[in-house]
Amino acid sequence: MGRMVIFGLGYSAQRIAALLTASGWEVRATGSAGDLAFGDEAAVRAALEGASHVLSSVPPADGGDPVLARYGEELGSVEWLGYLSSTGVYGDTGGAWVDESAPTGHGRRADRSAADAAWLARGGRVFRLPGIYGPGRSALDRVRLGSAHRIDMPHQIFSRIHVDDLAAGVVAGLTGPAGAYNFADELPASQNAVVEEACRLLGAPLPPLRTLEEAQLSPMARGFYAENRRVANGKARRVLGWRPAFPTYREGLAAILAAGG
Repeated sequence: MGRMVIFGLGYSAQRIAALLTASGWEVRATGSAGDLAFGDEAAVRAALEGASHVLSSVPPADGGDPVLARYGEELGSVEWLGYLSSTGVYGDTGGAWVDESAPTGHGRRADRSAADAAWLARGGRVFRLPGIYGPGRSALDRVRLGSAHRIDMPHQIFSRIHVDDLAAGVVAGLTGPAGAYNFADELPASQNAVVEEACRLLGAPLPPLRTLEEAQLSPMARGFYAENRRVANGKARRVLGWRPAFPTYREGLAAILAAGG
């Protein structure tokens, strides 16, 4: 088994760490849920010296990648590098399908695109992720809280990924070749369709259909609706042998609810 250092032990990375530790891996991590402080350079460098694998889920900041900026020199001898990126690097495609051969760097996430490219240049595995959902972070929670929205944008399509499928994909990537991989489910759909399914499962009334302006969304949420694309997962299936356990949001939401989420 290997020794993994994870930068940024957040929602998704915790699921990855759980799979690894269950398989006998030693996992060290920065972040509030980790055992290392990102700024404790002596401790982090000591952990990196013994690491066979490094995964970063830290987003770019101030125009650069914080992990590469501070610890890039120590990564040269690490056997395996991974980075959790975003399908936002593809920008808006008007609802068209994109795969890993599509150009990047044309969307609103220029810093993310630069970080994505930097990890690829180091021979890393870059996992490009759409909207992530799972227990505690799904349309079921938003419906219960009364914060779910239905926006009157009938042609707006998104891809998404269940957090457990994401984690399984990263584990599959431990033995796969370097490069970029999309992890996405197999039914891109409008956000309205997902909210409506959550309401059906909960027996809750549908939120009103509103325009984007009427919904008064935060700038971050409005940015979510600024792009429209379908994400293909064929490379991950073909090269890594990965298959989503939750191929659509329907199976994913039903499983969350059945587990008490």
